[in-house]
Amino acid sequence: MMTIETACARAQDIVARAQAAGADAADAVLATESATDVSVRLGKLEDVGRSESAELGLRVFVGRRSASVSTSDFSTDALGELVARAMAMAREAPEDEWAGLAPEALLLRGPAPSLDLDDGGDVSPEALKFRALEAEDAARAVPGVTNSEGGSASVGRGVTALATSHGFVGGYAGSSHGVSASVLAGAGSAMERDYAYHSARYLADLDAPAIIGHRAGERAVARLNSARIESGAMPVVFDPRVGNSLLGHLLGAIAGAAIARGTSFLLDALGTAVFGAGVDIFDDPLTPRGLRSRPFDGEGLPVAPRALVTGGVLQTWLLDSASARQLGLAPTGHAARGGAGAPGVSASNLALQPGSVSRDALIGGIRRGVYVTELIGMGVNGVTGDYSRGASGFLIEDGAIGAPVSEFTIAGNLRDMFRALVPADDLVLRYGINVPTVLVEGMTVASG
Repeated sequence: MMTIETACARAQDIVARAQAAGADAADAVLATESATDVSVRLGKLEDVGRSESAELGLRVFVGRRSASVSTSDFSTDALGELVARAMAMAREAPEDEWAGLAPEALLLRGPAPSLDLDDGGDVSPEALKFRALEAEDAARAVPGVTNSEGGSASVGRGVTALATSHGFVGGYAGSSHGVSASVLAGAGSAMERDYAYHSARYLADLDAPAIIGHRAGERAVARLNSARIESGAMPVVFDPRVGNSLLGHLLGAIAGAAIARGTSFLLDALGTAVFGAGVDIFDDPLTPRGLRSRPFDGEGLPVAPRALVTGGVLQTWLLDSASARQLGLAPTGHAARGGAGAPGVSASNLALQPGSVSRDALIGGIRRGVYVTELIGMGVNGVTGDYSRGASGFLIEDGAIGAPVSEFTIAGNLRDMFRALVPADDLVLRYGINVPTVLVEGMTVASG
């Protein structure tokens, strides 16, 4: 795989080529990745995959006009054609008064922070196979499991580099390890499926495959003999593995581009109470070994921990340079860049902070409600905040989780849901977006 130094040099080279061809400004991002994954089913090897990729994305500016192109061909002729194509496209593009590189004065200077994202190791296909078999075997050993969709294990490593024509160059490497299992319980039309997985930067931080597999088996068996639930307004409790999607909707609503276009249900919410007073949400790109950690953003700006919500009050938009200019604000270090196209925005390691009540106490106060463990579909309107998704989970009766229920819909409006949201104290940092168990009162539940 390409080294960080080589990736940075290639990104700088293509920027210099663009400037020599007449670009007023340019930036380039280079991303390389290698990955190996092994899948098994019913105790037998099913597939071994190995992939290696490298993509170079170039963005050029000619006055107020810009264009973005990308390639995976790094030959001299191909790079020359890439620059020529980008320049030709930029000269024909419409003017955009907000587009441009990040403000030079705000660029990250000096060494990038070290975040310990790369364990530097590789894992053989044989070791991955053993790990996948261990996960599936543990899942199939759970009484009530009758079939398997398989187990898998993976390892990957990537290098990212960014260079700009006004003086930034930086790069970093990151590794990833994962294990998953998916099994079925029951038989015939009463069969139920569930899964478990875990991902980590370092192999040493990965859950044991047997634990992951056992978790998958227990989840599948727990869903057997599911019933329907009557329709009505009732409390809905979100399991952490699905509750994090609520923060995903928040991120979409506070993205600078959505605010600038006027297409967000939180358009006028900055500095106002969006959640209850006990809700705090933090974004930390500098978490060591974090799944979404990064030493700089997609435009070369420094990143730092930031409160998105404090005491229920929305503190900031997520701004790249273009949306910041349009709104008359400063970029927030949330720019995200792919190989082609202009930067967008993304959060990093996001966490809804734990509340003051235990999970058991949160559920214990509910006479009748539902505990949601799976969400289906994407019936969410980012402009109005209207929310409607298929779900399955468990009935809550007299303060205890009871029988499994399926084929129902939960609905509400995200503004109302955010204000009614109550977090428990059981936050565990496992994903890129993390939440504890959360309660949302007064949602509409409709039987399918």
